Amino acid sequence: MNVKIENMADEIMKGLEEYSDMAADELKKEVKKTANNVKKDIQANAPVGKTGKYSKSWSVKNQKETSSSIELVVHSKNRYQLAHLLEKGHVLRQGGRVSARPHIGPAEEKGIRELEENITRKLKNG
Repeated sequence: MNVKIENMADEIMKGLEEYSDMAADELKKEVKKTANNVKKDIQANAPVGKTGKYSKSWSVKNQKETSSSIELVVHSKNRYQLAHLLEKGHVLRQGGRVSARPHIGPAEEKGIRELEENITRKLKNG
C-alpha cells in the first residue's frame, strides 16, 4: 500500500483506531469470561445449606457498557443479606459465634489476577 506523505497522518490514525477497537473488544471478552469464572468459583466454594439456594443465587449483571468499556458485577440475586454474614462470620443471638466461610474474597482475588494476566497476554500477542 502506497500512501502519499500528506495522507500519512490520516492512515496512522486509522490504524490506531482499528487497534483501539480490537483491544476494547478483547478487553470486553476477557472481562465477561473472568466475571463468569468468579461466579463459578463463588458457587463452588459457597457454604451449602439445606436447600443450596445461596450458592445457586450468584449471577453476573451488566452494569454499564459502552463501545470501549464494560462494567459487570457478580452478586447474589436474592440471598445478598447472607453474603457478608457467611464471608465474615457473625455473632449468634444466644451467644457464641459462627466462624467465617471466606468464598467471595478468594474468588475476587483470583479473578483479578486472571483478568490482568489474560489482558496482558492478549494485547502482547495482538
